[in-house]
Amino acid sequence: MTDRLELPETEWRRVSPKYVVVDIVGAIITGVILLVATSVPAVLSGISWLWAIPSVAGLITLVTVLFIPRRVRSIGYQLRDDDLLFRRGLMFQRFVSVPYGRMQLVDINRGPVARLLGLSELRFVTAAAATGVVIPGLAATDAEELRDRLVELAESRRAGL
Repeated sequence: MTDRLELPETEWRRVSPKYVVVDIVGAIITGVILLVATSVPAVLSGISWLWAIPSVAGLITLVTVLFIPRRVRSIGYQLRDDDLLFRRGLMFQRFVSVPYGRMQLVDINRGPVARLLGLSELRFVTAAAATGVVIPGLAATDAEELRDRLVELAESRRAGL
């Protein structure tokens, strides 16, 4: 049994390493909000053991931030003859194969931190909600080129149905 789905004909294309910064900023903002929210009961009540809750929240945030670089390296995609294959995840790996002819929407989103770093996320949707895929951390020009290529492939495959 192998750790990864290895396909000999194509190499996995990876997202930009700059995406690590975007993910870390998001995790830190979430962690700070969680710390503040879990500290309120301890501050208002004066019960000392309630400080364990924000401590655990801080520890979870720290562990999450430490795993982000490895998690970002696990994200990849392949453009194959008939479909796009997407993978992500460390402990729970997810592989999604989306046939080009089934793509209905191809969208590019740019959050504020990603925009500062010149990154975008490409999202495409099929009729089945479970196969919606988001490829984060693409360079803006790469995302636009990939969007155009996927739209072209989707139109040519639908015409053949």
